[in-house]
Amino acid sequence: MSRTALIVIDMLNTYAHEDAEPLVASVRKTLPGVTTLLEHARASDSPVIYVNDNFGDWRSHHGEILQTALDGRHGDLVEPVAPDENSLFVVKARHSIFFETPLAYLLGQLGTERLVMCGQVTEQCVMYSALDAHIRHFEVVVAADAVAHIDADLAEAALEMMRRNMSADICAVDEVTFDARCVK
Repeated sequence: MSRTALIVIDMLNTYAHEDAEPLVASVRKTLPGVTTLLEHARASDSPVIYVNDNFGDWRSHHGEILQTALDGRHGDLVEPVAPDENSLFVVKARHSIFFETPLAYLLGQLGTERLVMCGQVTEQCVMYSALDAHIRHFEVVVAADAVAHIDADLAEAALEMMRRNMSADICAVDEVTFDARCVK
């Protein structure tokens, strides 16, 4: 089993929120990077873990979250990154993928030491998740061209904060490997 896991953050989205339009434009640009990471992780037998907001629906499970997103205004952004039968799924309710979720336990069971993060939103959930991963002593890789933002300036600042303050390896999708640090 790979010691690296791909974490797909909040990509199953209905885009029915106030700041959806700028996010949709950014997701369209980053979608090829996310799909490439999914292909590479699956080809290397690395765990693929979706960690997704439940949108306040406490009766939902991963299948319902996926179907709701596919039926949403921008199902075309969800379909290419939909979980496959081997993907793992963790439901979250707040910004961090770790906050009151079983993710840390799951990663321990898998023997994971390194997380490659992609998804949305760079200046929110991705940044808070990178911080929580860092304080849990995980190596963090963020594929800069596979994370979507609402505000480009805040996203750039967030990436720099992750690099400088959280020791995250910020690199392009084509530099990400699932067996070592980014290739540069």
